[in-house]
Parts: sequence; structure tokens; C-alpha cells
Amino acid sequence: MENIEDKYKESLDFLYSQLPMFSRVGAAAYKPGLERTIALDNLFGNPHRKFRSIHIAGTNGKGSTSHMLASVLQEHGYKTALYTSPHLVDFRERIRINGKMIPKEKVVDFTHRWQESDNDISPSFFELTMMMAFDWFAAENVDIAVIEVGMGGRLDSTNIITPVLTAITNISFDHMQFLGDTLAKIAMEKAGIMKSGIPCVIGEADEETEPVFLNRANEVGAILTEAYSHPLLSSFREDPEWGWECESPLIGKFHLPLAGEYQQKNINTLLTIVSTLMETGIKLIPAKIANGIENVIDNTGLAGRWMRVSKTPLTICDTGHNEAGLNYNMHQLERLLDKKHAINPDSRLHMVIGFVSDKDVDHILPLLPRDATYYITQASIPRAMQANILAEKCKTNGLRISGTYDTVKSAATAATAAANPSDIIYIGGSTFIVADFLNT
Repeated sequence: MENIEDKYKESLDFLYSQLPMFSRVGAAAYKPGLERTIALDNLFGNPHRKFRSIHIAGTNGKGSTSHMLASVLQEHGYKTALYTSPHLVDFRERIRINGKMIPKEKVVDFTHRWQESDNDISPSFFELTMMMAFDWFAAENVDIAVIEVGMGGRLDSTNIITPVLTAITNISFDHMQFLGDTLAKIAMEKAGIMKSGIPCVIGEADEETEPVFLNRANEVGAILTEAYSHPLLSSFREDPEWGWECESPLIGKFHLPLAGEYQQKNINTLLTIVSTLMETGIKLIPAKIANGIENVIDNTGLAGRWMRVSKTPLTICDTGHNEAGLNYNMHQLERLLDKKHAINPDSRLHMVIGFVSDKDVDHILPLLPRDATYYITQASIPRAMQANILAEKCKTNGLRISGTYDTVKSAATAATAAANPSDIIYIGGSTFIVADFLNT
């Protein structure tokens, strides 16, 4: 008789092999439109109508913001669901209630019910696994679910929900082949999650994207709040140990354990979301909001965001993978290295990097520091850019290469072996590079 581990492996094999998965194969898996999701939703009894939800979109920051919001709600005793993507190590990271991943038995059960159903829906991996999440959330009678958009917003399968609040963290260039080649076009796709009469928090905007948000809100009758116009974060100072010491008129002083500089924008967006939720009647207490932020890693399992995996040598991994995200990271790396140089002028930077094959690396490589040693690798997915191809592009951009490595583990091992205790090692370029590193 098969045990649950065998059944779970069979279920995952089916999901990965039978359904197109964007994170693995790229464009071939992209299925825009809500027709299949609506058909799936009907097949499983419209589970999304059985719980309240909050919908979060954005180019960068939507994952961190979703996790922090879920942690805040959890601290208040709400039975809180969280749906995010992609996962780093375990598929079940995508689907959580109060920080606990969906049990393997539930993955097996849902997959079996799907296989036994008589239909011709042909969903993508994302569509079916999202419905798995909604089905479990409904069965567990969650109080509220924080739902992260997969890609874009307007045509994303998560957009069947009618949430109590929507949020768009920011707009920058990513997935341009699907969402458009200007910030205005990308903003229009993200703004597709706005709903009539539903509050929408905008984390960041500029002269190109702000009119898009204002026009869309007027068209559909959404209630817009601009976090960037009325910031609720009054102080953001670096903690000498790790993270940030923050202050807000909403909740007072608190510690943010997520150490990336880019979290300054995310935390301001989160505070505005929380403030807006309080106006809608959801009871939240300042002390518990602060606790939720401070305990986000323990409460939700958030990983891979400016994550320190070793103090000596200082080793950081981060899932930032587009121009805006990497800009922030490279600036912070430069600051860290300056601090190291003040103590030890011989401190060096080692970069373990890889990208996906459909990434426009020609715009990204010029952002990377010249005064570093590069260990070029590739993630263990079909969509990964081959290390030798990336190495040639790096050489063209004048980057100093230690070598190419077939696996992230071997690249990280080489960097660690070459590094002195005062050096810095950065591991990133792609979510999947970080996933492979954390999976070793």
C-alpha cells in the first residue's frame, strides 16, 4: 500500500509534468484570461466566495507585503490564509494558513479529485494550484485570505476574487512580453484588479503610472489611497545588527527584520493597507500590528529577501530579478562594501549569479558592480539561461569571471572557498538561483 509520501510525490509529478508551469518553462505556459479559472471555480463549488480576501499586485514587493500583512492579521487571531508564488524549496510554501503549509494529504486529495473530474478545461499549473489553495481555504473556514497576484492583474487567474481591499505595490519593467513595453501599459494590467467600491492602496507611482491608476479608479469606482502621498512611515533607521528600526504615527516604534533597503517602500505601503483596513471595520491594534511586522519571518516562513545565510563571510541571498529590484540590491551591496572597506580595505565582493533565459540581461548587467568576482551558474529549471551564454554576456560587459558552474551549489561553494572572512558573497539574479541555493 502506498504511503502519503509516495502519493504526494505522484501528485507533484502530475502537476509539474501534465500542466504548463510558467516559472519552469516560461512563455509556453502563459495562459491569459479568466475563462479556465471561472470554469475551475464552478467545478469546485466557487470556493473563493466562502472567505474574505485581500488582493495584492505589483512588480516588486508584493510578496514581502503579502507576508507582512498575513502576519499582522495572524497576530490578531484571525485565521489567515496566504497564497503566494513561486515557491523556493517546497511547493506547499505557496499555500498556507496561519503560517502552516497545506498538508501533503490535502494536495493529494485535491489532485485526485481533479484527475477524477470529467471536464475539458485544460488549466495551467498556476490556475489549478490556485484553485487548490482556494478549495483548502474554504474547507478550513478561514477568516481572511491574502492573495498575491501571479503576473499582471487584469488577466491573472487570481482576479476572480472580490476582495475587501486591493493594493498595488509598485510598477517597473518585468514580463514585458506579456504586460507591455511601457510603464503605463504595465500599470494598466496591474490596475485591472481594482473593483467598484473597493479600497485600493497604491504604494508607489510616478508621472507615467499615476494617471493610469487615477483613470482606472474613476472608471470602475474604486476608492484610491496613495501611500506615497501621505506616508505613515516617519522613521527608517538601520539596525546595526540586522534589519531596521522604524517609527510610525499609526503604531509607534517597531523593528523590521527584513533587511533590504527596498523594504522602506513596502513597509509604508503595508502601514497604509493596515490603516485602510481599519477604516473598513477590521479591528486591528497598534501593538499587534507591530508584533506582526516583527514576527513576519516566524509567522509566515518568508525567505529569500535580503536573507543573511552566514555572518562570516557575510553571505546574502535575494530574489530580486528585474531592473528595479536589482538596482536597490546593488546600491545596498555598495554601501555594505564601503562599511567593510572602512574596517578592512582588502574586503572583496563575490557575486554568484544566474538568470532565466527570457530575461533582458542586456539592461541588467550594466547595473552589476565592476569591482567584484563573478561565479556564473544556472538554476535547475528548463527556463534557466545557460551559464556559458551568460558568461559571454558578462565578459562583454567587462565583468571579472571566476568561472562557470553547472549548479548553484558548486558556484556558492567556490565563492565561499575563495572568500576571506571580511568579504561579502551575494547570491541572486533569479528567484530560482535562490531556490536552488536554499534547497542545497
